Amino acid sequence: MSTLTRAPWQADALLLLVTIVAAGGWIFSKEALAGMPPLLFIGTRFLLAGLILLGFAWPTLSRMPARRIRRGFFVGLLFSVAIGFWIMGLQTSSHLGESAFINSLGILLVPVVAKLLFGDRPPRSTWIALPIALAGFALLSLNAGFKVEKSQLLMVCAALCFALLINVNTRVVRNVPALPLTTLQLLGVGAVLTLTSLIFERQPVALDISILGWFMASVLLSSSLRFFIQIKAQGMTTPSHASVILMLEAVWTALFAALWFSETMAPLQLLGCGLIFAALLINRWYWVRKLLLRWLPGVTR
Repeated sequence: MSTLTRAPWQADALLLLVTIVAAGGWIFSKEALAGMPPLLFIGTRFLLAGLILLGFAWPTLSRMPARRIRRGFFVGLLFSVAIGFWIMGLQTSSHLGESAFINSLGILLVPVVAKLLFGDRPPRSTWIALPIALAGFALLSLNAGFKVEKSQLLMVCAALCFALLINVNTRVVRNVPALPLTTLQLLGVGAVLTLTSLIFERQPVALDISILGWFMASVLLSSSLRFFIQIKAQGMTTPSHASVILMLEAVWTALFAALWFSETMAPLQLLGCGLIFAALLINRWYWVRKLLLRWLPGVTR
């Protein structure tokens, strides 16, 4: 009996919790950026989160061949570029919900990047979903008067880098256990971006207690706890199944931003985000259908 059969609802519940914690991370990060330089914030956040996870991953890491550790750090360099674009986009964004949906395009771009760089053949659903997603992004740009905003462009760059990162993860480090790999990548990102911040950013003399609180919430909840639960949940189901539920992060982020920052969406923004989410569902329709059949057993197969 497969793990997916043994623990279906546990995996789904944990993944749903991951999306909520990850969405909360957008709020924590935006608040912390009010008093911290972006690269310093994200670098130290990932460095501390990696050190926390190191306590759990050390027994496996200590027995791991050096070449696998080097590969994990190498992928961490690519992760640094992706998360660097993301945090700069978040800093300049005036609408978190919109940014979250643009960032979620990374899921859709995974098979496209695989086709361009590795010669894989994407499923037909990808080519159906892609123009729908592009139409959604165009509507988001139209909302700004037919202008691509800086934050939008940075989030698109982040989505492309995350799509490349996922492809590299599945090829370069697929034999590395998830927890040690995540630890190595967090430490790699933390070291690279913290050093970059010390070189290029003006460092704050002191941090306000509220900023420090948002920073620690980002470290403990949206980094350490989020990745720990996600690794556990992904070990209980298949990657494709997990990715369907993880798509809900953008929806939760939009809801939390509406509650916390009183964000609202114009009709074009709503339609644009709706088209992007529809494209994600189409791209993963095989797994979406399996998930619906599991949650709604009365649906005809």
